[in-house]
Amino acid sequence: MSTYEQRKNKITNFYTKHKRLPSYSEMLELFSLKSKNAVARIVQKLIEQEIVEKDNTNRLIPGKLLGGVRKLGTVEAGWPSPAEEELADAISLDEYLIENKEASFLLTVSGESMIGVGINPDDLVIVERGKPPRSGDIVVAEVDGEWTIKTYEKHGDNIRLLPANSKFKPIIPRESLHIAGVVTAVVRKYK
Repeated sequence: MSTYEQRKNKITNFYTKHKRLPSYSEMLELFSLKSKNAVARIVQKLIEQEIVEKDNTNRLIPGKLLGGVRKLGTVEAGWPSPAEEELADAISLDEYLIENKEASFLLTVSGESMIGVGINPDDLVIVERGKPPRSGDIVVAEVDGEWTIKTYEKHGDNIRLLPANSKFKPIIPRESLHIAGVVTAVVRKYK
């Protein structure tokens, strides 16, 4: 691996660990360099490869290839209000949506039994394995040999899996129930 690739990996690892990019001074130490000009040349290469970029104040922010998406602020979902475009931060959707990356996986939803909670056909759900379900959690479960996504409800020893669509009936396991994981997020793509 080239020296540049090693430095690129160090930047990526720093960003993953600290949720921010290192300062020029921190890069001096990170790369074992003595000159800020050397760091500036490395940063320029990272910018050319779209790993990092500079915002309008010349601050380094994650680029396309580092996995960050710029967060510009908030938008009012109630009454309209004046909008200002201001770079609030750069975030990775993985970091925002997934707490336990090693235990999480994606599934595509089919069927309409959960539309009442905003889970529609063709949405992606992020599911975390090993997270103990609590009443009210949405889970992916194998019930009597069939897979489903429903809201988990437990009263004492009685467990029911509830749909979020009145066209479907609650499921009460007869022989077996295996919870594959708890749904932690829904991803929907428009167009």
